[in-house]
Amino acid sequence: MVREAALTEEVKTKLETITGADLLMDALERENVEVVFGYPGGAVLPIYDKIYDAKFLHVLPRHEQGGIHAAEGYARISGKPGVVIATSGPGATNIVTGLADAMMDSLPIVAFTGQVATSVIGSDAFQEADILGITTPITKYNFQIRQLEDIPRVIKEAFYIAKTGRPGPVLIDIPKDIASTITERPEEVEMELPGYQPTLKPNRLQIRKLSDAIGAAQKPVILAGAGILHSKGANELLQYVKKTKIPVVHTLLGLGGFPSDHPLFIGMAGMHGCYTANMALSQCDLLINIGARFDDRLTGNLEHFAPNAKVAHIDIDPAEIGKNVPTVIPVVADAKAALLALLQEECNEPAHSEWMETLKQWSVAHPFHYDKASPKLKPQRVMELLYENTKGEAIVTTDVGQHQMWAAQYYRFKHADRWVTSGGLGTMGFGLPSSIGAQIADPDSCVLAIVGDAGFQMSTQELAVIQEMNLPIKIAIFNNQSLGMVRQWQEFFYESRFSHSKIPVQPDFVKLAEAYDIKGYTITTEEEAERVLAEVLHTREPVLLDFRVDADENVFPMIAPGKGIHEMVGVKE
Repeated sequence: MVREAALTEEVKTKLETITGADLLMDALERENVEVVFGYPGGAVLPIYDKIYDAKFLHVLPRHEQGGIHAAEGYARISGKPGVVIATSGPGATNIVTGLADAMMDSLPIVAFTGQVATSVIGSDAFQEADILGITTPITKYNFQIRQLEDIPRVIKEAFYIAKTGRPGPVLIDIPKDIASTITERPEEVEMELPGYQPTLKPNRLQIRKLSDAIGAAQKPVILAGAGILHSKGANELLQYVKKTKIPVVHTLLGLGGFPSDHPLFIGMAGMHGCYTANMALSQCDLLINIGARFDDRLTGNLEHFAPNAKVAHIDIDPAEIGKNVPTVIPVVADAKAALLALLQEECNEPAHSEWMETLKQWSVAHPFHYDKASPKLKPQRVMELLYENTKGEAIVTTDVGQHQMWAAQYYRFKHADRWVTSGGLGTMGFGLPSSIGAQIADPDSCVLAIVGDAGFQMSTQELAVIQEMNLPIKIAIFNNQSLGMVRQWQEFFYESRFSHSKIPVQPDFVKLAEAYDIKGYTITTEEEAERVLAEVLHTREPVLLDFRVDADENVFPMIAPGKGIHEMVGVKE
């Protein structure tokens, strides 16, 4: 009897003991994590041993940077934190670009890195890197686990910080011995974040001031940024515009936050924005910024930006308000919460009939344009065909450069959360892996990975993931055999001295796709483009499309460095 009791106690003890890796798995389950993008290595082997039995989907990228970009795409479309695991040293440093990208574009990411054992940290051990020191400037929060019992609390805090307030990346560094050490199952823990209290609800007095300002305005405009999308406030913005009749301009990252087919949508503003949107920002008398950060690619020379406007700025991050543009009406709040408060306030419609007529005249006189009579395959026409064949319903991911700007200009986003692009950091190689995360987040949607030939070659290895998982992504390469935007700048500002921006020697992208057992097409004419797109866009298999577009085509309009937002070149007259 005594022996049986002892054996029972022994079994009970074994059942109650748990490793650090087990605690991590439990924490991910509590956070309802559905997918993890990760790459194994020595320092994370204890974790990967537990992942073998995990309930979530694990996606193995072919490069850690591809993994974190895929996590960004997943986060952008799902609204949930993207989760990444990398080993110590080079594995950890390979996700640094993605962390910086997510930080700039306010994407919720929780990254776990392996670390060498605590006994050798600081000794330059094999595959050791000071990932906390490296990532402190480019994460919202980072932490190294030194006490096993901290794991549940720190991970709970990590997810909370990543997805609340202004979203952003969080990194947790886990030494190998901590992951493999056995402990007793800890009790449920509470977060300890006394200094982290993001302001979500707006100050009612400031909301009242903004409502009063609308009634006095004659040239009002709303600048809608990505904060609308992060807060899930697109419907509230639509209702507010219906109430106030104020026209809407979008930032690059805000596209989709307001329907592109709405009569009060003006277009995208900025360096390659449309004439009407840029002139609206230049000449308005009331500028209502909702969830945008007034970055330099939007404003141009600040001395000439909205010189006659009373500026109201709604942002969840108080550090952004007044940082670049003086603000008369600051509103620190979640964008959706602020819009709900504004909808409850009474306000007079602005007396802006002349302003609306001016905007209409500008739109008719100065649309986006290109040479439609050219025998060459124009990238703008390809983008129009992609839009027409998907009816604007696709999820679009891009790399950075000319093709990105043409996508923003010619693919008209009617819905929120259909647009995945690298804005603040401008990361080449982002488009293909981010499409993987986007497709996993929304398996039933058509996903277009719109990439340049140069950026595509920075992440071609991720074709293996697309083929392995049979993700029906359509990869559209805008192949101009160059670093297109670099070449354009060299043409305009460096006397056409094309220093290492042209890439005449290219692989056969179709054969490359076939090597991964993916169908590929080389397309050189508009007729071929129409035929192939009608054939493949609605299939449920991956396809690569190599569009050989006009290599000399430039993106217009364009604001040169140092110029004001009203000083555009390449405007149709």
